[in-house]
Amino acid sequence: MDPSPNPFNRDCPTRQLLDRIGDQWTVLIVGALAEGPLRFTEVGKRVDGISQKVLTQTLRSLVRDGLLTRTAYPVIPPRVEYALTPLGRDLAEPLDMLDRWARGHMAEVERARDAYDRENTSVSA
Repeated sequence: MDPSPNPFNRDCPTRQLLDRIGDQWTVLIVGALAEGPLRFTEVGKRVDGISQKVLTQTLRSLVRDGLLTRTAYPVIPPRVEYALTPLGRDLAEPLDMLDRWARGHMAEVERARDAYDRENTSVSA
């Protein structure tokens, strides 16, 4: 294997990592946890629209990748909290920049979409 990762190479393991960190749910979960630890239900409330199944799968994957910690407290009812690890906090910074970029440019993107749709609707008509 090539010693320097190259995501443009189909066999590079960084592609899996890019898939993980580029996933909409990962971006939103990391953003939600950037403010501090949250319980499972709190993460689900912050990330509107995510199903419990997808939330569970994504949290599990993020823990496996070392981006989150999962702390289970021995209480009744059970309490589990998720928090960013140092690696996850490091990832939160560029994701926050992407979030700010998206918010700052959404109007431009919407105008471009509208122009594209108008142009392509009139072509097919």
